[in-house]
Amino acid sequence: MKVKVLNIDGSAGKGDIELSDDVFGLEPRADILHRVVTWQLENRRGIARATRERSDVARTGKKWGRQKGGGTARHGDRAAPVFIGGGKAHGARRREFSQSLNKKLRALGLKMALSSKAQNGLIVVDSLDGADGKTKALAGQLAKAGFGKKVLVIDGEAVNDNFARAARNIVGVNVLPAQGANVYDILKHDTLVLTRAAVEKLEARFNG
Repeated sequence: MKVKVLNIDGSAGKGDIELSDDVFGLEPRADILHRVVTWQLENRRGIARATRERSDVARTGKKWGRQKGGGTARHGDRAAPVFIGGGKAHGARRREFSQSLNKKLRALGLKMALSSKAQNGLIVVDSLDGADGKTKALAGQLAKAGFGKKVLVIDGEAVNDNFARAARNIVGVNVLPAQGANVYDILKHDTLVLTRAAVEKLEARFNG
């Protein structure tokens, strides 16, 4: 698959780039993308904390008060839920939400996410070196390019420092290194912008 290389402002760049059909030419399947996104989001969730029940609180086990003649209900334990400082009755249990997913399926999901953007919403730029670290200048370039409201920019080994500094205050523009590319972030953005270095890294990631 051959794609024209653009500059970050949308103007024509230097020539074309050949994208691997094994990475960018697959037919996306909604069921696989759904499984990978669900796995990713569930693993982001924290552990649900358990409440302390009557066996977990530190209270005396000595019988409290007399069995009869006290004028109150019979109690044998200060950890009972009716007392201040007692355990919670029917409290929440500890829950972990992390899931496991086959490594090959995760890789296939990422390929399909890239392929879906290759069909509609993929831009390849030569590099991000043109940014001078100024948010206003970069916002003007992106507006001129017309990439859309939500743009994900993926660079090579590391993100260009000046570009990252300029982009971090622009709403809807997010930047990742190639190693951080993931299905959820790719799908939730309107446009995926890859540098040449990012394309090389992503293809090497699957071919290696």
